[in-house]
Amino acid sequence: MIDVKEAPAGAGAVGATDGHNGERAVSLDARPGNERRSKPKAVVHLTVAERAEKGKAARLAAPRAELGDWQPAADRRDPVELLEEQAASRLRELVPIRYGRMLVSPFTFFRGAAYPMAADLAGAPRTGLDVQLCGDAHLSNFGAFGAPDRRLVFSINDFDETLPGPFEWDVKRLVASFAVAGRDRGFDAKQRRSINRDVSKAYREAIREFAGMSNLDLWYSRIDVDEIDAAVAQHGSGKQRKRFEANVAKARSKDSLRAFTKLTTTVDGEPRIASDPPLIVPIDEVAAGAEEFDHAEFVRGVIRSYRRTLTPDRRELLERFRYVHAARKVVGVGSVGARAWIVLMLGRDDHDPLFLQVKEAQASVLEPFVGKSKFNHHGQRVVEGQRLTQAAGDIMLGWIRVADLEGVNRDFYIRQLWDGKGSALVDLMEPTAMTIYARLCGHALAKAHARSGDAIAIASYLGGSDSFDRALATFAETYADQNERDYSALQEAVASGRIAAETGL
Repeated sequence: MIDVKEAPAGAGAVGATDGHNGERAVSLDARPGNERRSKPKAVVHLTVAERAEKGKAARLAAPRAELGDWQPAADRRDPVELLEEQAASRLRELVPIRYGRMLVSPFTFFRGAAYPMAADLAGAPRTGLDVQLCGDAHLSNFGAFGAPDRRLVFSINDFDETLPGPFEWDVKRLVASFAVAGRDRGFDAKQRRSINRDVSKAYREAIREFAGMSNLDLWYSRIDVDEIDAAVAQHGSGKQRKRFEANVAKARSKDSLRAFTKLTTTVDGEPRIASDPPLIVPIDEVAAGAEEFDHAEFVRGVIRSYRRTLTPDRRELLERFRYVHAARKVVGVGSVGARAWIVLMLGRDDHDPLFLQVKEAQASVLEPFVGKSKFNHHGQRVVEGQRLTQAAGDIMLGWIRVADLEGVNRDFYIRQLWDGKGSALVDLMEPTAMTIYARLCGHALAKAHARSGDAIAIASYLGGSDSFDRALATFAETYADQNERDYSALQEAVASGRIAAETGL
């Protein structure tokens, strides 16, 4: 929300809700429907046969067997240079933490290297079968969360990089993530190839299933955690079943009340977000030195503007909570350095908290390769992409634009911090558990693509054979090799002093 630097002597507020005193004001812009202006396009409705033919024709542009043929381009850019390019727009003091988290293993490097991989994918032939891409569909960006009806569902849960693009890019990143994670877990080549093929097969079979559904059935389709429980019971061991049940129980309890217990302390009788720098820094500490900055009024202004992006019923819900405190919070691996905040609000009493996450949305890593978003606001891009691809999403999704003291407009999206969120314990997975999870992720990705793209055309392209599965499994192992070389390049950059990394955080 705010990026406070040392204020010069006599400087006014870092942010204010008006500019009547001659100081630079923080502007807030959350106008719904903030799309680039263009004439509405006529909707063309093809027959099922025409859509299937479109899919078969795509095999000429990008033969399925050739999807596995990938080699680094002769003029491939230095991956560390791409990461440095990304870091230029992030908070300088947090970038070393990002590099430190990427250095933990080749898998954590892969999580943070969406930009280098997007550049690699862009050089391959494209099917032309576009969907709303996740843009960073690695296996840790899937998980459980609470639907509006309070049941736990499973889907993609990260849309920071979402943009329309060729469906195969998401599938390639997902399958490659399993190849990298399998190596991280010490699985042998045969085990990894089996898992990699299962991801692609699950995607292919699910797309075929969705292609046969009515539009309404497809739109309402979702993966309930109860369905996953049945799969674990059928294919998993007793140990895996217990671990799954414990993980689900943890997800069900991961809500705003638990966040309130874990993240807050009491100061002068009022709850405050506890300081834990550099990972959690309360807003009053971030704004230290800018005495005239009324940070409480600033955040209230953000909330008022964000409210405009909600539907009237959800606006009514938000208005029942009052603002209490905010803090900057480091999140994830690839997201570290982007500006992310948590906002504490209270309803009827201290037992009725609402924690919101306010996360910066920068240009997607896909943008240089597929073009700009139709939305002028990156926060709206993220929210609309999520709404399109998820059957059940966070009821508090919205967006905001804030101009800081230096006049730089920054886009953010807003969601609940914890709302029944659960993620897979990849570090503990055995081959059987990873196989179950691979099939689940493949199915979930197919569902997202079927909602935003042409499932009939994609199913026709993929066909009934395992050609696609084998090609993607080959690609995944080849790219895992490249990922290890890129990981080594980051290690060398740190060792040489080219970049700084802070580990253990």
